Amino acid sequence: MAARDSSFLHDSFEVGIAMKGFDGLLEILGGAIIFFMKSSEMNDIVRKVCEHLLARAPHSTVAIHMFNASQSMTSGSARFAALYLLSHGLVKVVLVTCLWLGKLWAYPLTIAVFSAFAIYQAFRFTHTHSWALVILTIFDVLIILLTWNEYQHQQAIRQNRVASEAAI
Repeated sequence: MAARDSSFLHDSFEVGIAMKGFDGLLEILGGAIIFFMKSSEMNDIVRKVCEHLLARAPHSTVAIHMFNASQSMTSGSARFAALYLLSHGLVKVVLVTCLWLGKLWAYPLTIAVFSAFAIYQAFRFTHTHSWALVILTIFDVLIILLTWNEYQHQQAIRQNRVASEAAI
């Protein structure tokens, strides 16, 4: 089992869920900032950042998109974005924590939740045509596959342990 613990798939799983956990923490932080910030304050900050970015790269698609999105954000849409980020981030952090704690039930739940995220992202792609959503979806599918592989491995370890204890 020691050889398996340092395998490429296991290491990839560990790195992938660490990235998901870190992403979840960033989403919680971003959601909290948006939740407690007035739309006008957020627009001012985004405008200043975008002006700086656009001065260096006048045709930056990301800066232009950020600027346009912030200018059209109402207090209702900001509240929705904040709640979405907070809930999405919290779900990721809780799932990653449970996986690190070795909770077997967390593996199928993680697969189900990340599958739902991937389906939603694919749906959103049909409206936004954002390639960032495609990349996120591919990453989620990879995490799903790695989680499935790790889940099968963890089940086998536990079955072997039970069989060993029963033989004693």
